[in-house]
Amino acid sequence: MPRIVLYQPEIPQNTGNIARTAAATASELHLVRPFGFRWGDSRLKRAGLDYWPHVHVVLHDSWEAFLEALPEGARVWAFSTKARRTLYEARLDPQDFLLFGPETRGLPTEVLERFPALRIPMPGSVRSLNLAVSVAVAVYEVLRQNEILG
Repeated sequence: MPRIVLYQPEIPQNTGNIARTAAATASELHLVRPFGFRWGDSRLKRAGLDYWPHVHVVLHDSWEAFLEALPEGARVWAFSTKARRTLYEARLDPQDFLLFGPETRGLPTEVLERFPALRIPMPGSVRSLNLAVSVAVAVYEVLRQNEILG
């Protein structure tokens, strides 16, 4: 299943909601420090409800530690509102890493330059979706493309 990567997440409720998506889709959840909250934050736990035992969480102490842990040949897709290509134009694999940036600033330029970037198209007047919603859209697109939905 897809591997969700949150680069320096800031809002515990979003991370908790994303953990629920990870549990529902059997996706790994990679969290790259530093966080904008304490790991034991009650808002994080509450948003994830009782699904935490069903989430395979991988904690990385830094961006460098995440990069070192990447398997050789792994594909990473960086999600950004600035990307030209949409996720519907990419062929996504169930083993891909789906990388999302912090809620208030997105992924830094040096990260976006390292990996191919995708965006979720928004035909309306909204600049961006909530992080938890964006992750769910991307994960379910991977499942749809690979006919994994039950």
